[in-house]
Amino acid sequence: MSKESLQEDKPIPDDEWETIVRNVPLVSVDLVVRHEGGVVLGLRENEPAAGEWFVPGGTVMKNETLTDAVHRVAREELGSDVTIEKRLGTFEHFYDTSEIEGVDSKHYLATAFVVTLDADELAPDSQHSELQVFEPPYDDVHPYVERYLTKLD
Repeated sequence: MSKESLQEDKPIPDDEWETIVRNVPLVSVDLVVRHEGGVVLGLRENEPAAGEWFVPGGTVMKNETLTDAVHRVAREELGSDVTIEKRLGTFEHFYDTSEIEGVDSKHYLATAFVVTLDADELAPDSQHSELQVFEPPYDDVHPYVERYLTKLD
C-alpha cells in the first residue's frame, strides 16, 4: 500500500487536529499557478482567509515530500497535475482565525512553488467557490499572496 493510501485511510481525528492547530505551526505548500498570462487564485470558502482570493495550497502529510504535496494539492484543488517551475521559498503566515471552534489563530510555514498547469481546464474543489486567472497589476489580493507575486520574474 502506498504512503498516500495510508494517509487517506487514517485521517487525523478532529480532537487531535485541534490540538495540533492550537499548539504548532502547520507545514504547507502553496501553488503560484501561472496560466494564460496571469496567476490562478481561488475564492476561499473556509477559514483561514475565507472570502479572500488566495493561491491553492494545503498541509503537507507525514512522510510526504514537498513536491509530492504540490502534485496532490494540485489534483485536489485544481483538478489537474502541474509542472513545478521553481521554489519561491518558505514564508510564515499568521492568521487570527481558524476553522476550529475555540481556536482563534492558525500559523503556517508555507513553502511556495511556481507551477504551470498540465491541463487547460480548471475544476475548483469544495474549498473554493470559484477559480479565476488574475493578470498584473495584481490589485486587491491578500497580503500573503501579494508577497508571492512580488517574487515572480
